[in-house]
Amino acid sequence: HMVNVGEKPITNRRAIACGEITMQPETLAMISDGTTEKGDVLQVARLAGIMGAKQTAALIPLCHPLGLDYVALDLVTDTSLPGIRITATCTVTGRTGIEMEAMTATTVAALTIYDMCKAVDRQMVITNIRLTHKSGGKSGVFNAS
Repeated sequence: HMVNVGEKPITNRRAIACGEITMQPETLAMISDGTTEKGDVLQVARLAGIMGAKQTAALIPLCHPLGLDYVALDLVTDTSLPGIRITATCTVTGRTGIEMEAMTATTVAALTIYDMCKAVDRQMVITNIRLTHKSGGKSGVFNAS
């Protein structure tokens, strides 16, 4: 059943999730140089992540639809992985948390990177998707250790 949040107070809520996609160094170089066949991988993944956050309630059963106040994705190339570190930040003024939207945004961005680069690197790995921060609501603040 879907949790009844009708009696909960409206609060400002924020969630941050992150994840990584690792790949061959040559694939990362193509992304950084903007030479992938499908175009600007980071820009498309950023937009896909935002769209994913907006569609969370349609994708996750029993997840409440939220009127998002803000969604941002930060995609950073990292040669030490090699790969891309993804961070999604979501905010809402509402009765229920926004953690699932942040995690969905991160996941969809990673899947988009995979889709755009799979022709040159099928060994990419999406990993470490997790909630790193949550604030607002009755349970207060959570920061991952």
